[in-house]
Amino acid sequence: MTDTTRAPACDSRFYPSERAALQESVDSYVDESPPELGGRPEAVIAPHAGYVYSGMVAGRAYGAAAPIAESVERVVLIGPSHFTRFEGLASSRASAFETPLGMTPLDRETIDELASRDVIHVAEEPHRDEHSLETHLPFIQTLFGEVELVPVVTGEAPDEAVADLIEETWNDRETFVAVSSDLSHHLDYETARDVDRTTCEAIESLEPDDIGRRDACGRLAIRGLLLAADRRELSVETLDLQNSGDTAGGRDEVVGYGAWVLGDD
Repeated sequence: MTDTTRAPACDSRFYPSERAALQESVDSYVDESPPELGGRPEAVIAPHAGYVYSGMVAGRAYGAAAPIAESVERVVLIGPSHFTRFEGLASSRASAFETPLGMTPLDRETIDELASRDVIHVAEEPHRDEHSLETHLPFIQTLFGEVELVPVVTGEAPDEAVADLIEETWNDRETFVAVSSDLSHHLDYETARDVDRTTCEAIESLEPDDIGRRDACGRLAIRGLLLAADRRELSVETLDLQNSGDTAGGRDEVVGYGAWVLGDD
């Protein structure tokens, strides 16, 4: 396979395109005093909007993983496809994903092996313009340093397919799982707060069936993670729950953002 790099598609729109400015931005968002968890952090759920809107919330999620960052060697990153409709789960043919902070190599051996068994398929179109994974990469690069990446976007797929993918790759202590999702979209501020609180309760209770199409754009990734977490008897802790009306926008129509960490007891 010819080495290829997926170049940034949403820098300057979602986050700073200049390296120093981006690094300063991410550093300012990552919580330097992560919460004291009852066990080892194994996964996070974090938003993917422009950093001015959701960067602080995403930083809370990734900050919670700081205590185990040096032991992580691979990150499985799963988010929704916003621009391409397809069936199943899609990873990339690229050898690396790039941001202004540098290159993160893909775990090609794992991706190709999963594709050979139809757990995922490999396609570039769903990844080409997608921001749901790209906005997480600077956090991953800053927190975990030199790791390999398994990037996956969800098309139309059952929750069990996402859960099975996670189980296939979540097989050692060196693998960390990150799910990318915003919450409700285009509701007024108070309605959004109510809807997002209900979604938060479903996540805390590991109840994937209670998260609907309008509750989270990354609902399939969230639901699959919750199924896998239930199988592993993991617990969930809410770190933050806000919306764009709290951060950098008006309150007539808002987008919700939440941060959660999942870990063993």
